[in-house]
Amino acid sequence: MGTQPPTPSDPRVPQLATLLDARRRQPADGRERAAIEVIASALVSLPQPFDLDADPTHVTSSAIVTGPAGVLLLLHKRLGIWVQPGGHLDPGEDLAAGAVREATEETGLVLHHPAGGPQLVHVDVHPGGRGHVHLDLRWWLLSSGTPAPPAGESQEVRWYSWDEAVAVADPGLAGGLAALRGRLGS
Repeated sequence: MGTQPPTPSDPRVPQLATLLDARRRQPADGRERAAIEVIASALVSLPQPFDLDADPTHVTSSAIVTGPAGVLLLLHKRLGIWVQPGGHLDPGEDLAAGAVREATEETGLVLHHPAGGPQLVHVDVHPGGRGHVHLDLRWWLLSSGTPAPPAGESQEVRWYSWDEAVAVADPGLAGGLAALRGRLGS
């Protein structure tokens, strides 16, 4: 992870600001509403909001993966909670592409955005471990098959029914799952 250019020249700042625009987003719940405010504030206060080395608070990108078998979750190897795959962005990496890369690395699955392109479906602010705070962007991705996480990644990755996923997921994710499920009519 290298140092990214300062915020004013990073095209991801206005892109993310547009994605978070309250006129365009319907937060899933009060937690997501608060997260949108925190992330919007961070975009103007952090000189390099996408750089994990610049500040303990930084933007991450993750994937809510759905498919014929339901919802894919993994047991976070350090935090011990069931979450969506995702993580830190590479320098200059597109926000939605970062979710695909991270989720592929963590699950071994072939993933893709739904028809029509990338869809930001949820945001959350939560501790990321090791004193970090993640400003997490959650993109809807599709897949099927059996997860095959590589060595070094959480080996506990599995498909859950929607009801099971909402029940076992970290509370910060449960609201996003419920909102996406409602939107999909699943």
